[in-house]
Amino acid sequence: MSNLFQMKELFQNVRENLSFIGVSLIVVACVIVLAMVSEKFIGLKKDERSRVRRNVFIGVFSAISAVLMLLEIPLPFAPPFYKIDLSELPVLICGFAYGPMAGVISEFLKVLLKLLIKGTSTAFVGDLANFIVGSTMILPATIIYHVKKSRKTALIGMGVGILAMTLFGSFFNAVYLLPTFAKLFGMPLEVIIDMGTQINPRITGVTSFVFWCVVPFNLLKGLVVSLLTFLVYKRLSPLIHKVQQ
Repeated sequence: MSNLFQMKELFQNVRENLSFIGVSLIVVACVIVLAMVSEKFIGLKKDERSRVRRNVFIGVFSAISAVLMLLEIPLPFAPPFYKIDLSELPVLICGFAYGPMAGVISEFLKVLLKLLIKGTSTAFVGDLANFIVGSTMILPATIIYHVKKSRKTALIGMGVGILAMTLFGSFFNAVYLLPTFAKLFGMPLEVIIDMGTQINPRITGVTSFVFWCVVPFNLLKGLVVSLLTFLVYKRLSPLIHKVQQ
């Protein structure tokens, strides 16, 4: 009887993991398709002669992003598995330089390189979240910027990107990521909520957890990354354009 129960539990774990992998692949595919469609919509022209240089830049920015992803900073208002990093900084610069598709590819390679270097401590849930939530900032920011390149559209794009990342990231955490994280780790969702309650007594459920932990997390990350991108890209842009020409 005990062996039967263990087998049943094993098959349930496998099914849950396969379901998560399936959802992850679908979401990644949707993000890539959205990036491709957006480039056609904005009429982004690609010079075949510069394809190699473009790929080299994407590789370099992805590698820098992967290193930055390893440098995580814990936050006082969230549980320890919520840590901020600046890995979206090179990705956003890459997207501004070469378009939405380049940004999404760089975001994907960043997560892949990080997994090869360090592995995962969140059963891949945190890594999926980093890619998807990061992409929800990168895509609007780079699309708006490439419609009409200027300092103003860069600021508008990053503002829209921060808003999109905060809204979608909060919703996605509430309805999928937090419950999935709890299932894959074999713990009740209430345990995660309690981790938040110990930090902030106003956290009493999933909604308040998202409001007091996830929302400020995404806002803070988006604002810091956007500010640094605005300061750094202004200085890197002449060098990038010189290499492109």
